[in-house]
Amino acid sequence: MRFIIPLTVATFGTLSSVAQAEVPKVVTDIPAVQSLVAQVMGDLGQPTVLLGQNADAHHYQLKPSQAGELQDANLVVWIGPRLTPWLERAIDGLGAQDHALGLLSAPGAHVRQFSGADPHDHSADMDDDEDHDAHDHAAEDHAAEDHDAEDHDAHESEDAASNIDPHAWLDPDNAKVWLGLIAQDLGKLDPENAKTYESNAKAAQARVIEMDERLKAQFAPVQDRPFLVYHAAYGYLADHYGLHIAGSLSPSDATTPGAAHLVSLRDEANSDKIYCAFPEVQHDPKMVEILVDGTPVKLGGGLDPSGTTLTYGPGLYEALMQNTADTITACLSSQD
Repeated sequence: MRFIIPLTVATFGTLSSVAQAEVPKVVTDIPAVQSLVAQVMGDLGQPTVLLGQNADAHHYQLKPSQAGELQDANLVVWIGPRLTPWLERAIDGLGAQDHALGLLSAPGAHVRQFSGADPHDHSADMDDDEDHDAHDHAAEDHAAEDHDAEDHDAHESEDAASNIDPHAWLDPDNAKVWLGLIAQDLGKLDPENAKTYESNAKAAQARVIEMDERLKAQFAPVQDRPFLVYHAAYGYLADHYGLHIAGSLSPSDATTPGAAHLVSLRDEANSDKIYCAFPEVQHDPKMVEILVDGTPVKLGGGLDPSGTTLTYGPGLYEALMQNTADTITACLSSQD
């Protein structure tokens, strides 16, 4: 289901509406999304991006001036609350009268679940809770059991939603879908330029297809070489290009990993089965360096999954994907 969130301004007054022939004011969450929107808007306008240079998408503090930009926006394009809960709070707090397009839940988008190997998995804790609940409910009457079953189903549905991997822009197929949806929403807000948005989106989709074919050829020789990453952000990339991610140090939200998990990864690094380990530019590489020190694993270059170290603008998405491919293949291919 698509995030089209009607906004009602509570504190900051009424959001601006798009006057006839006026190009919409667009706010985006991360550089990769801003790049896609910028390609669709072309020379008509420049979308704003909230996430600053070198910032972490999962843990960001919205500035007061950015709240004003959200207030004035006619369209907010974002991945969704699974990636940027701070933006969800801002949208809810400001209330918005226009639209917020959540790309992760947009029709046609490919969404994956984290595997049990993701260190953010809480299934063991849930199993304990369910065993305890089963014991407590044994003495309850049939009506209460039916009610509990409904609650349990709702809980399972919520857990499935919380297990969605939000890093979906790393699958080029999603980028192609989103470009079309962005053009549609812009065209509804700005009908006089709808044809331009559509044409720009088609040109951008063609560039994504060309890039995708190039990256498939680049990744092909290293598909069977396992590697470690700093945090669980690269599942879409691995699924799309057939890569073998053996594990991640940090959970999907890039929080600090537990000691037991690091010990397990250290054992795996000593097994001669891992080729490389990649830190991330937004985080201190020391944890990855310590993990691989004294093991056969080679330390790769820093990855930048959301593109906050690159030049913001329409060319960022392709640069992000190409830089990621170059960094990964440079390390994996050096192990020949």
